[in-house]
Amino acid sequence: MSMSIGQNLRQIQSSLPEDVGLVAVSKFHPATDIMEAYAAGQHIFGESHEQELRVKVPVLPKDIQWHFIGHLQTNKVKYIAPYIYMIEAVDSLKLLKEINKQATRCGRVIKVLLELHIAEETTKYGFSLDDCRALLADGEWRALKNVDICGLMMMASLTDNEEQIRHEMLVAANFFDEVKTRYFAEYPSFCERSWGMSDDYKIACQCRSTLVRIGTAIFGQRVY
Repeated sequence: MSMSIGQNLRQIQSSLPEDVGLVAVSKFHPATDIMEAYAAGQHIFGESHEQELRVKVPVLPKDIQWHFIGHLQTNKVKYIAPYIYMIEAVDSLKLLKEINKQATRCGRVIKVLLELHIAEETTKYGFSLDDCRALLADGEWRALKNVDICGLMMMASLTDNEEQIRHEMLVAANFFDEVKTRYFAEYPSFCERSWGMSDDYKIACQCRSTLVRIGTAIFGQRVY
């Protein structure tokens, strides 16, 4: 007999260190699956399509923390700004400014993570380390009062080579320390390191992740 969503969830939660949060990646899964996870105590869910969120948000509990975890186009920000809790994949100053603009319009402060591109795959989005350094050094972000930069996010290479995955995650962890010291020492909210997914979250927990994004291991294969 296959495990239920609640059982899968409890198994993963019990395997996570106390200081690592869980984002249940619910994209492509129906609201009934999300309710099953919610009933088992999970309140943070990750989605990556604005149209899908538009359908789910009104029918699900209001205390869910929605994380936008995919590549976000600037023209979609206005649709999610009224309710999104955190946007995990900010990969340009243009997007950061648009989030600030739409958050201001809604009278909200939206939490964001800066996405790093460390993996060698060209399909990934995100800042190179040097581009992220340049963005922070430039300082224009300091004037954006309706975004709260809470940390960094990255995706490791899709590979069975655990040493490579570990190396990439530790590069991100060390970079977090660098920018925390240099730019965010006075910002206690800059504390999140979001890396680790279904296949590599156990490595991520050893590489100072504070947020893991897990879908398949909770909900099973997505339904297309």
